[in-house]
Amino acid sequence: MVSGLINANPVVYEKKERRVRGATAVLDEYAAEPIDQLEIFDHIRDIKDPEHPYSLEELKVITEDAVEVDDERSYARVTFTPTVEHCSMATVIGLCLRVKLMRSLPSRYKVDIRVAPGTHATEAAVNKQLNDKERVAAALENPNLVDMVDECLAPSYA
Repeated sequence: MVSGLINANPVVYEKKERRVRGATAVLDEYAAEPIDQLEIFDHIRDIKDPEHPYSLEELKVITEDAVEVDDERSYARVTFTPTVEHCSMATVIGLCLRVKLMRSLPSRYKVDIRVAPGTHATEAAVNKQLNDKERVAAALENPNLVDMVDECLAPSYA
């Protein structure tokens, strides 16, 4: 946890019930299975906030409706909403989302991570940083930042 919290008392929401996916008959085990909004949301819903012991879903930083997917074009966009307009952890949250999806989705996918319009004081700068390959690669060379991302992505057993 980070000392000197920006949002010391965030509003915590109840998690949505997980929906069970219907089983599909597998005719070709090597065929690509379509990826949908719910699948991507399931990958990111349990990411822990860097400042609080809550998931991004519990803080409504991400919602299922904020995930857009076009499987035919191998494209996904996740729009997240920081809990406060001046959240210093917005880039870390975005990096966590990007890393989780890089690890979870096929490499053919192009992923855009965005701050919801009007929800962050430096929205344009955060969006630019999160969607620039060189900046993301440089951030992932920082061992302290990688440790923070890995901590946020670690499974919770609560």
